[in-house]
Amino acid sequence: MREKKHRSVLLSKWTKTKALLGSSEVRRFILDTRKFSKPNLKTMLEAYNMIYIKPEIGTYGKGVTRAERLNTGEYTYQIETKVKTFRDFETFHRSLLKIKGKKSYLIQKGIHLVKYNKRRFDIRVMVQLSPKGIWETTGLIGRVAQPGKIVTNYHNGGKLMDVRRLFSAHLTSTDMERVIHTLEKLGVNTAKHLHKKYPGFRQIGLDVGFDRSWTPRIIEVNTNPDPYIFNKLSDKSVYRKVMRYRRLAKI
Repeated sequence: MREKKHRSVLLSKWTKTKALLGSSEVRRFILDTRKFSKPNLKTMLEAYNMIYIKPEIGTYGKGVTRAERLNTGEYTYQIETKVKTFRDFETFHRSLLKIKGKKSYLIQKGIHLVKYNKRRFDIRVMVQLSPKGIWETTGLIGRVAQPGKIVTNYHNGGKLMDVRRLFSAHLTSTDMERVIHTLEKLGVNTAKHLHKKYPGFRQIGLDVGFDRSWTPRIIEVNTNPDPYIFNKLSDKSVYRKVMRYRRLAKI
């Protein structure tokens, strides 16, 4: 299904990725992402050793697969909690094709996400148009993967946590505030650029991951983000603000 330029909800991850690559401010935070094909699969595994394969259109982390090329020359992938290992690329590729079926999939460079209590986490950055029509980062929340799972989504068993609690396990207070400021600025820049190309939406949710270098990497951008996850924070003022802006967006 082709997307209309002025549609308020952009479904295609590929469309959003291509649009954001046009921004000099956002481009460097985007992970290498390509259409799924046999040559791209081989090239990206050779370049990065670990990749994520995901449906071009999908939610809640469903169908997301983590694939690796091992030092032994073998190939392996994990989907949900199921892990399979293959001796050669051809068999590995054929197995992935069975998962993919006729759906369009993307391949994305993998990063080794920082962990909290041995569980991977990333950050959801909520960005909304203010009542004055200015893009504003209204909320940050951490998403911690369920033990043994590769996705952090709340609707896939992930745990929602305060970002400062997650960051404090790794960063000094000064570095933590610097990272939070970077996330807030990245959220606004992303929303502004995407809205120029595809006007119509009034809020976005960025999923941002970090490896040990603590450089933010955009994993995904959602133009219809779930606002209710912010009710899980102990600070209810964030949730109230997110919902107030959301209500205004519908007026």
